[in-house]
This record gives sequence, structure tokens and C-alpha cells, in this order.
Amino acid sequence: MIDTSDFRNGLSIILDGDIMTIVDFQHVKPGKGGAFVRSKLKNLRTGSVIDKTWRAGEKMEQAILDRKIMQYLYNMDGEYFLMDMETFDQLSVGKSIFGDAVKYLRENEEISVVMHDGKVIGAELPFMVALEVTETDPGVRGDTASGGSKPATLETGAVVQVPFFINVGDRIKVDTRTDTYLERVK
Repeated sequence: MIDTSDFRNGLSIILDGDIMTIVDFQHVKPGKGGAFVRSKLKNLRTGSVIDKTWRAGEKMEQAILDRKIMQYLYNMDGEYFLMDMETFDQLSVGKSIFGDAVKYLRENEEISVVMHDGKVIGAELPFMVALEVTETDPGVRGDTASGGSKPATLETGAVVQVPFFINVGDRIKVDTRTDTYLERVK
């Protein structure tokens, strides 16, 4: 058991049966009354963020999370198959474990998997991935003056906005958190 004096960003706790990670917290000592702690908590299963106020010294259970590097193998019928890089054991997880970043998954990609009590509760793709553009409108000379963008379909099927000078066959870096084009890979 831990209490509010042990709070730090990134700490995971169990609240109402869900695993929450502390995104932000602030210890408040008003002039009148007892001290309290305001916190923002992110639910690891749903991704939602809630505000919670605690009395100073209130106790809660800490969630011990394990992180493992696993390799994404393939998906079939909505199940995504992963392989443990150390034991070569395979397991399947649902699409919801990856969230919106699932559209950037490529076969044989290494991902960080978050586990609690032997169950997968989340997966994190790299923040940047380099993917090939498979479909986009051709750039026309002179279009770059306005600094606009056009949609491009990537090898995984994801669609992102790219500058006009990007063509089919180019490899680009994409930020998986914001779905934005970063740069062309040489």
C-alpha cells in the first residue's frame, strides 16, 4: 500500500478495479482545513483521463506493471498475435490493446507490451515509424509555394497528410501519437 506522499508522475495504482497511471498531481495546503492532493489519472484499459482529489495521507494499492518487448507477427479475425522475444511464446490480444496506433503496425515490428499479473493491458508502438507511401496524387510543379498538403496512403493502410513533393515509393517518418508527417527518409 502507498499513500499520497508517494505520488509521482508515471506511478500506477489500482482504483475501483482499474489500473490508473498518474499523469499529473499537485499537493495543496489551504490556509484552512486539511491538506489534499489533486491528480489527473489515466485509465490504462480505456485511455480516458479523470480528475481525482485525495485527502493527504490517503492509502491505495500500487499496481506493479511489467514491460516486455514483443514482436508483432500477424492479425487474423480481429486478433493480433505477438511473440515474446525471450521465450518465443505466442499470445493473441484484441485490437483495443493498441488503440488508434494499430494502423501503423507492420509484421515483425517490435513493440513494448504492458502487463499486469500476466495479462496484457496495453501496448505501445514506437513514437516514430518509417513507412513507404503506396498511393498519393502526383505533385505538380509550383504547388509547393502555398505550403499545402495532400493525403497519402501508407504501406499499412494508414492515411496521413504529406507535403506536395512526396511521391509514391517515398519512405516517410510518421509520428504515431499525432498521425503527422515528420520527414522524408533518404
